[in-house]
Amino acid sequence: MKWLEMRQLFPNQFVLFSVLEFHQEGTRRFIDEVEPIRAVADEDARTEFDQAGPGKLVYHTSSKVCIIRIRRRKRSRVRRKKTK
Repeated sequence: MKWLEMRQLFPNQFVLFSVLEFHQEGTRRFIDEVEPIRAVADEDARTEFDQAGPGKLVYHTSSKVCIIRIRRRKRSRVRRKKTK
């Protein structure tokens, strides 16, 4: 199901769904195909977001496009002591 169809099926509410297909542009992933699981109450959205497993998201359908911003952590260098 396309994101536009999801918006029409669940207007103006949070939805838990599985990501089936996306494309990436730079540090942003645009969600193309989704499989809805269920609607989520506004007060439960944060909890559901935190508990969503890999490949699952909670997102509000008021957004015209479903985008995930990818944050990459800087790698830190570990200094090791020289052994003799």
